[in-house]
Amino acid sequence: MQRIIRKISSFFSKQASSSRAISYEDNLPPVILSRDEHNISRNDIDKPALDVLYGLKRAGYDAYLVGGCVRDLLLGLEPKDFDVVTNAEPEQIKAVFKRNCQLIGRRFRLAHVRFGRTVIEVATFRGQGNGQNRQDYFGRNGKKSGKAREVDDTGRLVRDNVYGTIEEDVWRRDFTVNALYYNIRDYSIVDYTGGLKDIKLGELRLIGDPETRYREDPVRMIRAIRFAAKLGFKIEKHTEKPIMELAGLFDDVSNARLFEEVLKLFHSGVAVQVFEKLRHFGLFGYLFPLTEQMLEGESEGFPRMLVIEALKSTDERIRSGKTVNPSFLFSAMLWESMQQRKKVHLADGLAPQDAFHAAANDVIDQQIKRTAIPKRFTAQMRDIWNLQHRLPKRHGSKAQKLQEHPRFRAAYDFLGIRVAAGETDLKELFDWWTEYQEKDLVDQVAFANKLGREEKKPRRRRNRNFYRKRSQSGSGDAGSSAG
Repeated sequence: MQRIIRKISSFFSKQASSSRAISYEDNLPPVILSRDEHNISRNDIDKPALDVLYGLKRAGYDAYLVGGCVRDLLLGLEPKDFDVVTNAEPEQIKAVFKRNCQLIGRRFRLAHVRFGRTVIEVATFRGQGNGQNRQDYFGRNGKKSGKAREVDDTGRLVRDNVYGTIEEDVWRRDFTVNALYYNIRDYSIVDYTGGLKDIKLGELRLIGDPETRYREDPVRMIRAIRFAAKLGFKIEKHTEKPIMELAGLFDDVSNARLFEEVLKLFHSGVAVQVFEKLRHFGLFGYLFPLTEQMLEGESEGFPRMLVIEALKSTDERIRSGKTVNPSFLFSAMLWESMQQRKKVHLADGLAPQDAFHAAANDVIDQQIKRTAIPKRFTAQMRDIWNLQHRLPKRHGSKAQKLQEHPRFRAAYDFLGIRVAAGETDLKELFDWWTEYQEKDLVDQVAFANKLGREEKKPRRRRNRNFYRKRSQSGSGDAGSSAG
């Protein structure tokens, strides 16, 4: 990497000596690293991605890996996805891959090429457009495709299907470290923006003017936080500066998109760091407004420690290769808010179970205004919460019935993070359930029955003399009455 940095350091000296970022108008030639100058091997690239790259190449098109996969391969990390970019337009991509290709998207027209369960996303090079808010685009076939690029009054990009060349496409990407291209023709890496240098420096830098880029797509602000946490990079000062000022732009981002971004943020394996950074930049409240209200009034570490423990648990599962469920994350985030609402409903005279259901509805209805949680997950959240009240009632056959509940394991884990967060009065209950699960079926029955016997109140011993006297008194009265 040192040799690579020396190669590009003089080239980007202009950028280093200026406070502004380099842009498309600078018209700088790329730095190209040949195969023997970088560490990426085709053995590290998933076969479906290689099949797409070679398929496009055989059809006469240019094809590159681009974005996070190139960045991660250079850093020695395992990419989660492999994205491909090409000079072929969507319809031409579909013609190459035929039945296993689907065209999607309105804002960005993309091709999804399927290999079983694996999907390779293929995009056409983006163009710069003519600088106007609305532009008619004519494809290479000369046919008009309508309004290709549209920007609303706030500067947000609402449609972007202007196609161009790789020289234009690179400046449409978000961060320099995500703007590296791996060319399948000669296995070289192409860098127009100084991404290689920023990888070396450990910096996350937006391409172009940060405020303009954030206004085009406010989600870039939380992407900056996610990448910085995931890679252990610092956010470059010009990239960082506008974030707090522009946080209000999230009010205009769809709740469906924010749900997907929340999953990426907190299922990244570095959820704790993401949480701390979101709060530092004032963005967390736009994703979880009710949770932020609770955090502002926290007492003795609650509910912050509950959230932290839930995120730690999620990170550990991801590092262990285990699955994670969004309902667990949202249950932890909204637990304290639900508890507070339940108290309000109880004070209004509702029965405990009715108060619980009303409180759960309240907080879920508020949260989905920000993040569109699918119903299957909100149903699971209710189960996890409800089981917190049922887990103490475990004697006799109740324990087995609870263990058979589809959401038992999630509820048990949730009980565990409550204990870890400081609810020490629940530790005995958590330990009991831990021991119960380790036993076989016969021993579980005995274990639960033993608890049932211990919980039963001892019967009061009858006073035999009292009952004898009561009987005699009754007999005397009866005789007197008869006489």
